[in-house]
Amino acid sequence: MTQDYVIAKIKQALENARGNETKARQQIITWTYEDTKLLHDLAKPHMTGIIAHAISRVKRMQERGEDTLKSEPVPDSTAPQEGEDGFGVELLKAIAADSTAKFGMESGGRPAPKRGAASQQHIDALKMIARKGKTEN
Repeated sequence: MTQDYVIAKIKQALENARGNETKARQQIITWTYEDTKLLHDLAKPHMTGIIAHAISRVKRMQERGEDTLKSEPVPDSTAPQEGEDGFGVELLKAIAADSTAKFGMESGGRPAPKRGAASQQHIDALKMIARKGKTEN
C-alpha cells in the first residue's frame, strides 16, 4: 500500500513536470517537506542502509577523537514539536546541509595507492602514438 502512494505521487510529479525527471525530482523533494508520509514511504526501503551509514560515520569520528556533537546537538527528547509530527525534519536538514557526508560516496576499503610519476618509457610511447595519429590523417 505504501508503494502505491509513492508511485502515485511520482506519476503526479512527472505529469506536472511534463516528463522532466529533474523537475519531478525537485517537486518530490518539495512535497516531502510537508508530506511526512511521502518522505517515510520513500525512505523506508533504504532506512537500514541510511542508519548503518550514520552509525559507521559517528563511530569513525569517535575513533579519530573528533567531537561528534560539534555540528548539531542531539535533542533531549524524541517527542515531536508542537504542531508537527517531527519525522523527517532532521533528515531533511541533514540532506540539505553542505557539510554532510555523501551517502555511498565513502569507500569502506583501503584507500587507493597514490600514483607515481609516469616513466620515460610511457611518455615516449604516448608521444609515438600521437605522432602516428598526425601522419595518418
